[in-house]
Order: sequence, then structure tokens, then C-alpha cells
Amino acid sequence: MKHKNRLLIYALIISGFILISTNSCKKDKEAKKDPIITWANPADISSATLLSAIQLNATANVAGTFVYTPASGTKLKAGTDQVLRVDFTPDNATTYNNASRTVKINVSDLNTVTDIDGNVYNTLTIGTQIWMKENLKTTRYRNGVDIPYITDYTAWSQQSSGAYCWYDNDSSAYKGICGALYNYYTVVDSCNLCPSGWHIPTDVEWSELTTYLGGEGVAGGKMKATSLWISPNTGANNSSGFTALPGGFRFAVSGSYGDIGVWGFWWSATEGDSSFAWIRSLCYDYSGIFRDDGDTKRDGRSVRCIKDLKNL
Repeated sequence: MKHKNRLLIYALIISGFILISTNSCKKDKEAKKDPIITWANPADISSATLLSAIQLNATANVAGTFVYTPASGTKLKAGTDQVLRVDFTPDNATTYNNASRTVKINVSDLNTVTDIDGNVYNTLTIGTQIWMKENLKTTRYRNGVDIPYITDYTAWSQQSSGAYCWYDNDSSAYKGICGALYNYYTVVDSCNLCPSGWHIPTDVEWSELTTYLGGEGVAGGKMKATSLWISPNTGANNSSGFTALPGGFRFAVSGSYGDIGVWGFWWSATEGDSSFAWIRSLCYDYSGIFRDDGDTKRDGRSVRCIKDLKNL
């Protein structure tokens, strides 16, 4: 009887050791935890913005190290839904696994350039060219020299050197929207009208833009803003982002103004002959773009600047 009791006791002791050993193994093999990474899709940025802690701001519920791809300081090209990734290594590698997370960011090709007067212009990329998205409104050349401001009709018609004006001589109504109107002498003045790194587009550069947008018959609609033109604003969808506005023009002969809301005219830097220069024009009832050299250099036209190739 005593022998049986001893055997029973031994059996219980052995069972206890086995149970303890088993529980110990279970603890050793317990699965690691996954850290919780919190990171929302960042706000949209422009292609001029360097990635920083503003966008790369993931957090975790445990201490550890974050490694971002692309890294801080990277400049992204324009594009939507671009992927940003973070790889997280926990300090407590015994308890926690490594983890990763991705988010998406939209990068626009919108950038800005500032003229000598401090006016800031949005810019955009169309094909291989970078254009101002707005009409120029500087009152000074790049070197700081004032451009003559002429309101008198007769004086404008007789001007044979650089000058500018605001449509209807009303800067409060038109400066912010349509920009200034310049004669051709301003466009080609050696003092330079556009900001540093930019220039007046040549006739060839205008043609390159037109070709990229599908040709003369359809390019205008892709360039025209969808507002401010009078009805029907034929074909206007502004799919290029150029946002062309109907700023009208100033007549060379009379010095008077016309065609606001109906036409938009832009100088090229290319001379037609001693009296005329090539321009581009858009109209409210046509989806195309006109190329014309039949405009006198004394006319007042809008100006768009294009970025120098060496600065692209």
C-alpha cells in the first residue's frame, strides 16, 4: 500500500514538472506583437517642395526607428497617388516585429516665379515647356528701370519705345485678372521684361505649344479659361491649365481699347518685319488658336513668359 502511494506521489510530481515545462515552452514561443503605425495621406504639394517632417510624420505606439522612402529632402516629380513608405524597427525587438506602412501623395507641377515688382505668378509644365499661368503685370524691367506708363490715347499711338497700360486705364479692375498690356518695343527691350531665367516666347515656342496641344484647330479650347469669356466660349475646357483670359488689346492707331471678354492676344518675341511682329490670339467663339503677324508693334498686347531651357 505504501509502495502504491509512493508511486502515486512520484507520478504527480512528474506530471507537475511536465506541466511547468510545457507552460514555460508556451511562454518562450509566444508570438511577437505588431507595432501600430499611424500615418495619414499627406496634403498635396508642388514639385518644388522638398519632402520633410511635414509629410514624413508617421508615429508608432512603441519606441523605435523610422526610415522613409523616398527620404526627407527628396523633390518629387509631378504626379498623382505617389507612394511614400516607412519602415519601422522597434527598440524592443524581443516583443515587437518590424513593420511598414505606405501612404499616397499628390504632387502638382505648380510652381511660382516672382517679378521685379514682387508680383507672384503660378507656373505650369506643358510638354517640355514651363509657362507662366498668368499674364505679366510688371511695371518695371528686370533691371529695375521703370516702363513708361501711358494713359493718353494720342501719346500711345505715337510711342516708338517701350510702354505699358492697363485696360481702359483701370488698374483696379484689370491688373489682378488680365495683367498689363505692353507694346512690342517693351517685349524686345534689352532691359528684359520677364523675370530672371524667363523670356518672351518666340514664334517657334508658341508653335511648339500649339502642336503639343493638338494643333491650331483645337489648341485654343485647351488653353482658354472656362470663365470670364463671353458666351459661347467655344471649346473651352482649359485642359492644359494655361488659363488664357480675354484681356483685349489697345489699338495702335487710336490708342483706344477693345475686345475685353472677346479676344485674348499675346506677343511673341519674333519680328515679322520692321513694322509688325508675330502674335497668338484666342477668340470667344472659336476652339482654335490664331497665328498672325499682321499687328503693328504699337498695339498693346498681353504677355506670357516661358522659362529658359537652361533653367529647366
